[in-house]
Amino acid sequence: GMLDDCILVDQSPISRSPRSNPVTYIKAFDEIRKTFADTVDAKTRNYTASHFSFNSELGRCTTCSGDGVQQIDMQFLADVYMTCPSCGGDRYKHEILNIRYRDRHIADVLRMTVHEAIHFFRGAEKVRQKLKVLNDVGLSYLQLGQSATTLSSGEAQRLKLAAFLAGSTRRKTLFLLDEPTTGLHTHDIAKLLDCFDALLAAGHSLIVVEHNLHLMAAADYILDIGPGAAQHGGRLGAAGTPEHNANTPESLTSRYLPDFMVP
Repeated sequence: GMLDDCILVDQSPISRSPRSNPVTYIKAFDEIRKTFADTVDAKTRNYTASHFSFNSELGRCTTCSGDGVQQIDMQFLADVYMTCPSCGGDRYKHEILNIRYRDRHIADVLRMTVHEAIHFFRGAEKVRQKLKVLNDVGLSYLQLGQSATTLSSGEAQRLKLAAFLAGSTRRKTLFLLDEPTTGLHTHDIAKLLDCFDALLAAGHSLIVVEHNLHLMAAADYILDIGPGAAQHGGRLGAAGTPEHNANTPESLTSRYLPDFMVP
């Protein structure tokens, strides 16, 4: 058939683990660690890519086990987190932080935004290719090491799409998306549309539940269900291209859609 797979990309959290972050999720951290392991200083000391993982006992701070924070049990109150006194939140042993790539250590890199890191890794094409995918889905402002538990639902959804783009799977996939523009600025909606274009160019298909008019105007085909929301809906007002829907008087959307369409 035309499709090999169908995936619902909802806004549920990516991970409950604070150790999951944008670069581990799209598997860019593997390439970043290799870049550090390839430096002369790392080779001299026999450090491998594993030494630059905060999940490995080889390189992580022993006091906080690579969390960067320590949890303090407050008995009857919510737990309190304080910055680790040994590594100062850097997550690594001091000797690992002595290894530098372009005068930055691995903890510095995890604090960079995607935008900063794309520029910083201009010699490491494999790293850049992975990071550019985060840029393509409008996440250039995130820190590489930002805990996935702190991402908004919309960010989590776009990070899931980025992982598909980064993995560049050959399987033709139908993505079902539930209101991906929630909480997005107009500028970011343009980025999201670029992300959709990238998925379509890779041979994938998209069904999007949405009421953002920018997104509707960019669709190939619209099913306008209404006329109102929830119990006030349930009827098909119009079905067809955005041009067709804009010219269907029964559709409430038709009053507003023409303003968003490219003439």
